[in-house]
Amino acid sequence: MASKSSDKGSGGVALVAAVLVVLAGAGGAGGAALNSGASGGGGAAPVESIGVRKWDAKRAARGGDAAGAMGHLGVGISKQAVKQELDCVANAFGQVRDFLTRTPCTSLDRLLLAVGDQAGNAAVVSVVWVTFPGRNQARQFDRVIDVAGSGDVQPLPGGVVGLPDVRFTAEHYFSEIKDTTITIAESEPATGHVEPDLLDAMTEVAAQLPRP
Repeated sequence: MASKSSDKGSGGVALVAAVLVVLAGAGGAGGAALNSGASGGGGAAPVESIGVRKWDAKRAARGGDAAGAMGHLGVGISKQAVKQELDCVANAFGQVRDFLTRTPCTSLDRLLLAVGDQAGNAAVVSVVWVTFPGRNQARQFDRVIDVAGSGDVQPLPGGVVGLPDVRFTAEHYFSEIKDTTITIAESEPATGHVEPDLLDAMTEVAAQLPRP
């Protein structure tokens, strides 16, 4: 697993023949704020730390429960979109694209989550699964994409979940490698205020989601 914090820039997106499914979210965020704050005053019940909530969220994510995973972090999914395709090269840029040109993937799956609260704070979470013919290619790709400034596999545009396009900076980035598949997760604030440590937590948790 890895994270990186340098700007990766932006690249063009080629929307080739694919399956794109947009789903409504699993309800609102129940009024939870998009921050990692501690307990409030006035005798309110203590709020679990972001680390404790992240543990439960990861467990839900590994079981494929995206809504439950984000719920553990105190946020709700308002909309999500998933796209499945084969052309990794057309959806990549930089050294990542160069690698994929030499070493073709066998499948590309992309997920975009719009999360928010009732106060108008919102963020987007991108998850990309890149699958290769063998483990060796997957490990080699992991070493390339985890280098700051090496490029990226372009996340789905914000428009697929009804939001303006968001520029993903890799400030909130996390990757996981499992067998022949690399999972790449990134998060960015969209509107209002979202705490950086919550963005990091959402990214790390989203990287646990299984390939659709």
